[in-house]
Formats: sequence, structure tokens, C-alpha cells
Amino acid sequence: MATTYRAKWFPKDLVAGIVLTTLLVPQGMAYAELAGLPPITGLYTSILCLLAYAVFGPSRVLVLGPDSALGPMIAAVVVPMVLAGGDPGKAVALASVLALLVGLFMTVAAVAKLGFVADLLSHPTQLGYVNGLAVTILIGQLPKLFGFSTEGEGLWADIKGFVTGLDETVPAALAIGVGGLVVILGLQKLLPRVPAILVAVVGAIAAVTLMDLDVDVVGPLPQGFPPFTIPTVSLHEFGLLAAAAVGITLVSVTDTISTASAFAGRTGQEVRGNQEMGGIGAANLAAGLFQGFPVSTSGSRTAVAFAAGAKSQVTGLVGAAAITLMLVLVPGLLKDMPQPMLAAVVIAASIGLADVKGMVRLWRQRRIEFALAAAAFVGVAVLGVLPGIAWAVALSVLNVFRRAWWPYRTELGKPENVDGYHDLQQYPEAARTPGLVIFRFDAPLIFANARTFREEIRHLATDGTRWILVAAEPITDVDTTAADMLEELDQELNAKGMSLVFAEMKNPVKQKIDRYGLTRTIDPAHFYPTLDDAVAAFRRSNA
Repeated sequence: MATTYRAKWFPKDLVAGIVLTTLLVPQGMAYAELAGLPPITGLYTSILCLLAYAVFGPSRVLVLGPDSALGPMIAAVVVPMVLAGGDPGKAVALASVLALLVGLFMTVAAVAKLGFVADLLSHPTQLGYVNGLAVTILIGQLPKLFGFSTEGEGLWADIKGFVTGLDETVPAALAIGVGGLVVILGLQKLLPRVPAILVAVVGAIAAVTLMDLDVDVVGPLPQGFPPFTIPTVSLHEFGLLAAAAVGITLVSVTDTISTASAFAGRTGQEVRGNQEMGGIGAANLAAGLFQGFPVSTSGSRTAVAFAAGAKSQVTGLVGAAAITLMLVLVPGLLKDMPQPMLAAVVIAASIGLADVKGMVRLWRQRRIEFALAAAAFVGVAVLGVLPGIAWAVALSVLNVFRRAWWPYRTELGKPENVDGYHDLQQYPEAARTPGLVIFRFDAPLIFANARTFREEIRHLATDGTRWILVAAEPITDVDTTAADMLEELDQELNAKGMSLVFAEMKNPVKQKIDRYGLTRTIDPAHFYPTLDDAVAAFRRSNA
């Protein structure tokens, strides 16, 4: 970065860094509590990940930090491993090891060039998962917003605990929390350039201080730079953390690449997935060694930095320096921040995380993908956050398999006044040649769909049919299972006086057909370069 940095950028980076800090501090503390950790760890995490990504990250404007999507995932594994009322230091150690594991997995994936793993979460399943996460976060923060606490794990337990605990509501806490939430959402909508969270936090602290309200507050923060710490856990705990780190890594990679893609065009940069993983890996490793927890790219904080004029990662360095100065010089600055205000910050983030319009769009555009999104949503709500990500990945993979298993297939005909051969479902009046059926199968021919292909051909092999011509351009592969099926099918058709013929087969696929020895049973002359050539040959042979 030093070799390409321009001095004229510094004033803008300085201003953007200060603006960013007003968001980093309250969000960092709120997301730490969302993860089941002391608020100070959110500030430690913010400092170290910003420093590390500035050195190793490829993007000029991406901002890393504690994330609302990762918070529940961290809590899902850390909180059950720490006994009720247990030592917060234990939770910090577990979260730090989790960050180190995520950093290690990210780094290995970057070196192995595994950026494609982000594709394991399709957009519909990612949309459903994120919406489920948003609802889980919102419900889980409601008790804190109302000034009481509940016990239990899972969405339904949170709902039950909130409803049964309403009689414990603290009016002052509710006023602070709801008031803060209204201020944040109102300013974000009406005056987006105003630092809404900062205004709400300052107002809440002023209200608690001046009116001497009886609400839970954050309390004084430890003074000084975060200490270097090598966390230790038991072997059993390490195994549980490693499994959770895989899911967190996948979500972080997916979120980072999508956010990087959204901002790359605005800065004239290209997305470099593997380098992004390296940068995030370094950020997680740094956070894990200084009492931090796993981090990801933040779309909201990146948008704030970009809108404030950020030109480079110096913006992040300014933010890290500002947080450090606050901890060193004025650690008591936020001691009167009310806990309901932190809940309001998290709830505002969960509302921003939700994408109801995206679900409506899927419903209108493609119902099957809406069903996938809904299933991912239910997976998070019913199974929980971490099992929900595994469920979402499984749905994405199954959807790919479904498309390969039951691909689109159709008969073709020649429409009047239209060049070429086209789908009879689109052109039902298209002309057909007597005795000739032209069939198109829109997928690689593999073990999963070989039976489907065979049944379709059998259905088309009616009395009077002489040739079944396969328009093979969409068939990009033929595996050995499908090859055996084709050999048996050709023999079956030949016994009925019919021929299986191919046109427009790609050369790599034709080479596989030759290697499998299929041309011993399928006539080598029954492979034509175009559909017109095949149809002309059929007409000559039946003249």
C-alpha cells in the first residue's frame, strides 16, 4: 500500500476514519455481547482486524470487524461451552481460539486457491439463511431491550422466554432501548449522512447520566491496548470449535466476496477472492492473539467509510488508532452506555440484515428458489444458527443435483419463417419430419440423469419412428454410467428398427464416446456436425 499511496488521499482518509470510528465503537461492543462476550472484546477485535487487513488485504475500501451475522454463530458454540455464570475469561479464550481457527482455515484456503467455496451457498439459500438469522437476532435481543434477561437456546425458547418475562419489563430500559432504536432507524432513513448510531448512543448516555435512570450499563472498560494472549482450550473443546469454524469461514468468505464485488466497481478494482481470504485470515489470526473473536467484512461499515470519502486502508488505520487512544486515555468514556442501547444497535443491524424484498422477488420470479430460501429460513429457526448453515449448504448442493437429475428436455421442430430447429413448447405449430424425432437434453449426461434420459427416449420411440435424433450441443459430458446406458439403449432401439443419432456433439464429448467404445454399437456415421446435416441424411435414407 505504501508504494501506491497518494498524499492527497490522507485528509479524506483521516475524516473517513474518524467518521468510521463513531460506528466501530458502539457496533463492536454490541456485537461482542451478541456473541456472548464482554463488550471490550469487540473493541479489541476491531483494532486488530483493521490493522491486519490494512497490511494484508487487497481492497482499498473494505472494512472488517465484528459482524452481526457471525455473532450468533459464535454465541451458539461458545455460550453452551461455558457454564451459566461461568468465568467470562473462559468465553474469551474459546472465542479467541475460534478466531485463530477461522484465520487458519482462511489462510489455507487462500494458499490452495479455494475461493470457489463461496459458491456452496447459492443466493436463494443465502437469502433464506440471512433472513432466518435476522429474525433470530431480533428475537434474542428483545429481552435486553425490555430490561430483563432470559435463559434457553433456540428461537422458540427465546420467544417463550420473552413472552413469559414481559412482567419483568423495566420501563426506563424500554424507553431507552425503543427510543434509541427509533432514532437509529429514523435517522438512517431520513438523514442518512448523519451518524445515527452515534447520535442515539450519545443521547442514551446523556439520559442515563442526567436523569439518573436505573438501567444496566456497560461500566468502565479496561484501560490500555489489548494484551497479547495465546488462548488455551481442552482437546474436546478444540474439536467442537474446529467444526464451528468451518461454518463461520464459509459464511465469512461468502459475505466478503459479495461485499467486495459490490464495491469493486466503484473503486476501479477487481475482486481477488483468494487474496481477500488471505487478508481476512490474517485479520482473524491477529484478533485471536489479542483476546478477539472471528470477524468478517461489514457492508454497512464499508458503505459508511466509502460515503465519507475513504480512499485507502489508511481509513481503517485511523479507526484503529482512534479506538486505541480512547482505551488508553479515556476508558471511562462509555461506562454509562445503557445495555438496552446496545440491544437497539443490534436490532437495527438485524433489520438491515433482513431482505424481505428479496424473498418477494424470488416468489414472483421463481417459486422453486423461493421454496429453497424458505427452507433455509426454517432451518435456522428450527435447527439453530450453526446447524442452519449446514442445512443451507446442503440445500444448495441438493438444488444443483436436482437440476442435473431432472434437466429440461424437449422435442424440436422447424417453425415457419424462423431459422433453425426450436422447442415445440415454444413453437407448437413447428413442422416435424415423419419418422424423425429431434430430442434435446439440457444437461451433461451422467449417472444421476441417465435413467431420466433413457425413459424419455423410450417414450419417444413410438410406432413409425425411424430415427431419434439427439441435439447434443447442451450435453457437455458423458460419464461411464451414461455410456453403458447409451449402448443398451441403442441395442434396444435397433431391435425395434430404430436408430439413435446425434448432432452437434462437442468434440471433447465425442472423444469420450470413442474412448468408451460406443461406436462399436452406435453407427459412427450417426454423428453429424449440425441438425440440418442429420435431417438431410434422414431424408436421403428414407427417400
